[in-house]
Amino acid sequence: MLVRPEVSPTARALMALELLSGSPGITADRLADKLGVSGRAARRYVGILREAGIPIESVRGPYGGYRLGRGLRLPPLMFSSIEALGLVMAVLDGHHAASDPTDPVGSALGKILRALPEPLAAQAEAVRRHAAPAPDRSAARPDPGTTTALVQACSEHRRVRFGYRSEAGTQWQVEADPWAVVVRHGRWYLLCYSHAAAAVRVYRVDRVSEVEALDDTFDPPVDLDAVASLEEHLGTGWEYDVEIVIEAPYDAVMPRVPRVLGRLEPLDADTCRLTGSTSNPWWYAERLVALPAAYRVVSGPEVQQAARVLGQRLLAAGEGASA
Repeated sequence: MLVRPEVSPTARALMALELLSGSPGITADRLADKLGVSGRAARRYVGILREAGIPIESVRGPYGGYRLGRGLRLPPLMFSSIEALGLVMAVLDGHHAASDPTDPVGSALGKILRALPEPLAAQAEAVRRHAAPAPDRSAARPDPGTTTALVQACSEHRRVRFGYRSEAGTQWQVEADPWAVVVRHGRWYLLCYSHAAAAVRVYRVDRVSEVEALDDTFDPPVDLDAVASLEEHLGTGWEYDVEIVIEAPYDAVMPRVPRVLGRLEPLDADTCRLTGSTSNPWWYAERLVALPAAYRVVSGPEVQQAARVLGQRLLAAGEGASA
């Protein structure tokens, strides 16, 4: 056995941590040999590190040993100049507060830049500080804590209860089985089964608050296609129901109707029907203007009123142009 000068238990524990970090899978006998102690003493130092909160995993068997668990430290970051600049540009494009050190994403990006070699870090930092991205007004970034709670509940198949606020300002409590969190065109959505509605619902995560994971668990649908299901249900379950009859064949209209407006179905060879719901009647009426044929809002007084006002404005604009 290798004999070493007398050292303190604390020093040996730190030496053990360094050996574990540099030699993943090191055996107890090898660790003892490196520390100059017995195998029993080496295992005691591992125990001291665990009591201090250091995640150390052990694997039994001929190929077993000790290794540090995930989350203790980041591995060395090896980026090329193009990769580093591309990362910064992607973050700035998707999150425009990335240059703010008090923002969670800005803080995380700063840590990555500090881990890069100086020449690469200087270039990337220059881009981060001096780029002026225009905010995407249609994007809505939810609270990271809320998003994490929902994603974890999805992963653990645990029912949740949360507060929700619609675009119209209405607030209510939701109890649901969270199936998936889906990002679509800069917005984050929760796809879930609502127990109050007894139906599939989609909620914007930026309007969710006070997420509480419940004890009840659930089994998500087999072979769930979260993106397809989200698209199918985007236009359902909102505050204001609406029904539109469109004077054109289904095949001609279908490619021009976004899923967010609701469900399109043929009525006969020459007409089709759009049924959906919205929390913003004015927004919905504006989208109807882009339909490639004449249409009538046959039900939904809120959307009817918005369409009436919008139509009057469009008529006035056309009269002004011809004068």
